Amino acid sequence: MEDGPRAMDNRQSALVDSPYLRSLLAGGIAGTTVDTSLYPLDTLKTRLQSSAGFWASGGFRGVYNGIGSAVVGSAPGAALFFVTYESVKKHFASRQLGSYGEAGGHMLAASLGEIAACAVRVPTEVVKQRAQAGQYPTSLTALTSILNQRRTHGLFHVWRELYRGWSITVLREVPFTVIQFPLWEGMKKWALRQRGPTTPKDVTAAESAVFGSISGAIAAGLTTPLDVLKTRLMLAKQRESVLAITSKIWQGEGGKAFFRGIGPRTMWISIGGAVFLGSYQWASNLLAGI
Repeated sequence: MEDGPRAMDNRQSALVDSPYLRSLLAGGIAGTTVDTSLYPLDTLKTRLQSSAGFWASGGFRGVYNGIGSAVVGSAPGAALFFVTYESVKKHFASRQLGSYGEAGGHMLAASLGEIAACAVRVPTEVVKQRAQAGQYPTSLTALTSILNQRRTHGLFHVWRELYRGWSITVLREVPFTVIQFPLWEGMKKWALRQRGPTTPKDVTAAESAVFGSISGAIAAGLTTPLDVLKTRLMLAKQRESVLAITSKIWQGEGGKAFFRGIGPRTMWISIGGAVFLGSYQWASNLLAGI
């Protein structure tokens, strides 16, 4: 009879002691929380960046169109990111490379984490944004439309459609995280140093939320042009190259078009950074028993 409670205690201890499992669970919670709570702002940003224009893409109507794909894809995408990020970061931390080496480790960890997350994020974004821009009423109909193209164009075409914009998404996300995560980690480290000799293992969820908001806003503003290109590529009726889309925007709409949606994007990611990294820290601290 004693084996049952003892085995349960061992399982609970393993859950607390495993940084990878904590990253997986905390990342899934953080991703779902931020994507569902701030979805309307993401929709408005997508419509502002659409080549059809804000009002033609739906204006303020149906701001939750496509949320189904976000709900399905947010948890696994965020979990993949944090498992990869924490694994690479831990590897570099064990080598004691100094401040510059540590910052470089954070950049590499964030970059590899984003590439891993994009395996889930890109198909989710393609489906979600087509619903957000009014091309389809729901994310399910957008997905069904892509999958039905297998009959006429083959399976490889469907794969390419689902991963349309892969390169520009990675090109956007890697610089974004290279800016955001070293800033976030640096501010966390600074906050812990202010505590003096009684330094805890990690910052609180509230502190992480503030630092996530600041770092996210800076990264969002600087990478808005890449986000505009990603949106246009995913919404285009036919596949186009990044260079072709860039040239078309520059010649037809001018340089200002590359910063369309910067207000909602910066606001969304600033709030999202607080929710995302705050809820991640809360879940991670809870699971670690901090």
